[in-house]
Amino acid sequence: MRTMWKRILGATLAFVLLQPTLGFAAPNIVFILVDDLRWDDLGCAGNDFVSTPNIDRIAREGAQFQNAFATTPLCSPSRGSILTGQFARVHGITDNTDRSEQSHRLKTFPQELQHAGYETAYFGKWHMGNDNTQRPGFDRWFCLTGQGTSFDPVVNDDGKEVQRTGYVTDVLNEESVKFLRTKHAKPFMFYLSHKAIHPETYQGPDGKLSDPTLSNFIPAPRHKELYSDAKITRRPSAGVPPTDKPALQQKIDGLPPLGPETGSSDTVILNRLRMLKAVDEGVGEILKALEESGELDNTLIVVAGDHGYFYGEHGLSIERRLAYEESIRIPLIMRYPPLIAAASEPASLVQTIDIAPTFVELGGGEIQPAYQGRSLLPLMKGETPPDWRQAVLVEYFSDTVFPRMKQMGYEAVRGERWKYIHFTDQQGMDELYDLRSDPYELHNLADNPDSAGDLAEMKGELKQLLESTASR
Repeated sequence: MRTMWKRILGATLAFVLLQPTLGFAAPNIVFILVDDLRWDDLGCAGNDFVSTPNIDRIAREGAQFQNAFATTPLCSPSRGSILTGQFARVHGITDNTDRSEQSHRLKTFPQELQHAGYETAYFGKWHMGNDNTQRPGFDRWFCLTGQGTSFDPVVNDDGKEVQRTGYVTDVLNEESVKFLRTKHAKPFMFYLSHKAIHPETYQGPDGKLSDPTLSNFIPAPRHKELYSDAKITRRPSAGVPPTDKPALQQKIDGLPPLGPETGSSDTVILNRLRMLKAVDEGVGEILKALEESGELDNTLIVVAGDHGYFYGEHGLSIERRLAYEESIRIPLIMRYPPLIAAASEPASLVQTIDIAPTFVELGGGEIQPAYQGRSLLPLMKGETPPDWRQAVLVEYFSDTVFPRMKQMGYEAVRGERWKYIHFTDQQGMDELYDLRSDPYELHNLADNPDSAGDLAEMKGELKQLLESTASR
């Protein structure tokens, strides 16, 4: 009983003290996570034909982080890192296998916000196991079963298994807006985790996943002809066969060598971006609901991706798990006028592990010693701490689902100029890129004598990051 009262008093004190410290009371928090969303899929990121006016508005009226990265470019580990503020090797969700039981035990930022006096809600795809039962830290729970289906999804609605009718993105948007239109006696945080823009993962009689390059990306019927006249601009690395990347040049039974024929088709790209349109429409509905309730400027709104997706770069399509920019770089866009100046573009290196401490500090909660990320509040205010990180750590653990990714675990460090990738399961596969002169990672310099000093420096940086983030 004493512990419970200490928590209540601590949360109340934090809530009261936050206003003079930051200059405002604890805001509402809306976090919208889009599955597999590349940083350059959005209009505000320079895509020359995609229509995302509502997400673009958030960027225009807030901050668009220019160098945001996933800690692990794979769905389940990345989501675990967002929720816990920890690297995958610490929180333990290292792959996309069924981690249902383990994910119930995670210590997450919604739990801390609950303790700080927030009402919390979750809508969408959990994606750490097929179990859709309620996880700790959420007062409202509306969760898809497993990956979810594109139409008529089965959901756990506050403990009751129900089937909803309609396109899954629309269902999640509608339920989110319904929550926003409900009166709230205290600040709220809701986490909207879309199935979009992930493919429908059908399984054949042999139990193997179907090939998303055949376009299992299913847009809303109203958008199926959207962008039909669009011309897709590919990055210079698209379709280029790897000639100096030993890990990608390995011969794998049943798989063709990487090249122009193995990358994502125009159909895949267009259908993904058609799926994104329904997400953006939902963002517009959320903005409207907040405006009508008078809560828009008292709400931190964040739109992010869990990792990227290859559009044929280096001949890759489904293998988003690799450490190239298209896979590890994510969109991170925020709007909150009391703190963030309009049209801000913070350039500092940030990661998904920074989201949890940011939300908890902003909400007046308790910053956990176990967090391995840092609060983004200084960057949101336009300040860069002198000790801010100069490089980010990215890690991946070998995957048995896709043949090309077997024995392909790695540890990578991405700095402002250099990127070093060390493959942990195989010898002689390392890669080094000068992102200033080679932003598309076409020239591996790991064996170049002229880059030996830079390679040694990046190896040292990686060693230091691994040691400093081993555990908390």
